[in-house]
Amino acid sequence: MAPEQLVPAGPVSASRIRKARSRMASTSSTLPAGGPWLRVLIVGAALVTVTFGIRQVFGLFVVPMSMALDSGVQMIALAIAVQNLVWGFSSPFFGALADRIGAWKVAMVGAAIYTGGLLSSALIVSPGGVFLGQALIGLGLGSAGISIALGAVGRVVPPERRSIAFGLVTSFGSFGQFALLPVTQMLISDQGWQMTLLMLSFLTAAMMAMALGMRTAPQARTSDIAELSTADALRVAVRSRDYILLTAGFFVCGLQLVFITTHLPVFLFDNGVDASIASWALALIGLFNIVGAFVCGWLGGKVSKRKTLAIVYLLRGVIMCSFFLLPVTPVSALVFGAAMGLLWLGTIPLTSGLIVTFFGPKHLSMLYGIAFASHQVGSFVGSWLGGIVYDMTASYSIMWWLNVAAALFAFAVNWIIREERVAMSAQPVAA
Repeated sequence: MAPEQLVPAGPVSASRIRKARSRMASTSSTLPAGGPWLRVLIVGAALVTVTFGIRQVFGLFVVPMSMALDSGVQMIALAIAVQNLVWGFSSPFFGALADRIGAWKVAMVGAAIYTGGLLSSALIVSPGGVFLGQALIGLGLGSAGISIALGAVGRVVPPERRSIAFGLVTSFGSFGQFALLPVTQMLISDQGWQMTLLMLSFLTAAMMAMALGMRTAPQARTSDIAELSTADALRVAVRSRDYILLTAGFFVCGLQLVFITTHLPVFLFDNGVDASIASWALALIGLFNIVGAFVCGWLGGKVSKRKTLAIVYLLRGVIMCSFFLLPVTPVSALVFGAAMGLLWLGTIPLTSGLIVTFFGPKHLSMLYGIAFASHQVGSFVGSWLGGIVYDMTASYSIMWWLNVAAALFAFAVNWIIREERVAMSAQPVAA
């Protein structure tokens, strides 16, 4: 696409275009071939492994923390729910900051905030300490989590490898979940929950140094030629039909994931399945997602991203519908965990890949962060509404049907997305 097609509305001089092209040429000539993108990919994957992996083990702390505070499970669960909202709503702001000043700087600060959250949770044994710790952890996830890592990777990885790179980064997040769950449970049993949180804080503190590996020379893109500012990118995005549809579909992803992780153990218990089967089913989700996220990222580079994403949502609906309509047994629960794991976070590389298709990689962290905020609102609704429905009806049937209907909705909105760069309004540039 010609640079003139990407110029924002308003008078733009020919000299401004020539200067931008000159910057692109000079920057590109200084970039080492092949080195920076591989290093950034490895560092981004490590960052997601630690931050996302630790996030997934907080369920193991609910019982010991509630016993220490004598507060009941509800208060701890509410604090974790608040963490999800803080994570979601802070992601666009930290993403915009990362796009502007550099992902490595924001990730370093985010790792420090995450560490402070773990320390607060361990050392301030009070309801206020729990909420403070979870709020800081939410901010840490927003500033050193997957949206920052994807943005950094998307800006340096060659376009032909970008989709599979997103899949790799997402896969490592699930590897962190799978690896840290048994280790954390063992540490809680041997050392207690407070010492375990202190040990986990060492991992997040190490990410402050690891973030330095994301430092690279800036790569110029077509969006740099247009000099599309953060405000311009945001204005174009909120008016984009396709971006709005993509963000609406991502709400469904959060709704489904957190409903399952929060309420699957209770659903299985009500159907006479042992609690240990529930933990194994959730572990299988993490294990199989290592493969599923990678495969979805690979498919995103080979076939249509929007169609692949739509089919992922449709298959989720089919699997959930089959699971709760058929007899619930230990075998069906484990099969359900494995099947859902293959589709679990495969939406992330496809969603981020579509955002790059729409707008280019320059503002990926911010624009993915906005879509992720929708995801986190869905997460809150999935957990909260599931509890309300269960308390009112003593059954999850309504929620299962709601999740299936939501899957059909997400399938439809993603299928009609136009997989092409969003057109910017332009005016002719003087020769």
